[in-house]
Amino acid sequence: MAKFERTIRTDIHALAAWTEHIILENSMSASLEDTSDFVSGSAVCCVRVFERYSYLGQNRVSLSVTFFDGGDGNVHISAIASGGSQAVMFKINTFGEENFLEEYRSALNRYQP
Repeated sequence: MAKFERTIRTDIHALAAWTEHIILENSMSASLEDTSDFVSGSAVCCVRVFERYSYLGQNRVSLSVTFFDGGDGNVHISAIASGGSQAVMFKINTFGEENFLEEYRSALNRYQP
């Protein structure tokens, strides 16, 4: 499993929509598996779960991205990639999940709110 977290000042819904667009446009095999949006008072939480085929690892990997805004416009992003191993007892190959996460991290560096 690979993970990164970051906080940026932006509109949470715009960032979630941009994330969907950038991941689906940058990978032929990527799919948006499911979404969840939750609002409580001024706090908003959005979850996006993606999956794609990893040519490097020759398996499918997932990327779960959670966005949280406590109401102040600062969006905390937690992106976690998983899957990809073909072993039964432990992970042998994590190339695909690390690559999926790194591509999103790199794209996020170019995000313009």
